[in-house]
Amino acid sequence: MRNISKKSLEARETRDLYFMALARAAARQAHSIGEVPVGAVIVRGDKIIAQGFNQPISTHDPSAHAEIVALRASGQVLSNYRMPDCELYVTLEPCLMCAGAIMHARIARVVFGAYDQKTGVCGSILDVFAQPRLNHHSSIAGGILADECSHDLSQFFGQRRQLLHALCLPEVL
Repeated sequence: MRNISKKSLEARETRDLYFMALARAAARQAHSIGEVPVGAVIVRGDKIIAQGFNQPISTHDPSAHAEIVALRASGQVLSNYRMPDCELYVTLEPCLMCAGAIMHARIARVVFGAYDQKTGVCGSILDVFAQPRLNHHSSIAGGILADECSHDLSQFFGQRRQLLHALCLPEVL
């Protein structure tokens, strides 16, 4: 393992915070249309290649997760389905479907915000990128702006529960 200087680590941390903030902005777009607020940004070097946000409800497409939307857009921009020199920033730990697409795209590094104890496969319930029999292993960094990303999700679901509760209450005369 090579030594990484403190200055280099601080630069990476600053970079990760910056791009995760952009992924959170994409997540707010999802929230604004009634989707679960998950956002993703794909970066090559310091250039944003594509971004995406959750759209399965509005598009009637179960595969329209933020990561998949961003990967599709990135493929079009790069004219290639392989992205070995790209990083993916996403506000929620990827699910198994998204992890498979990330592997096929050969994304070099995945940086996520909130851990997902129900469907996360970057360490929460599984760690598919650590499976030695698979042919691609993205570098994984989790927990970047985790509290903020978790708060965004909790706030969304709390609002949803309040709305459902309000709709189920009998009308008071």
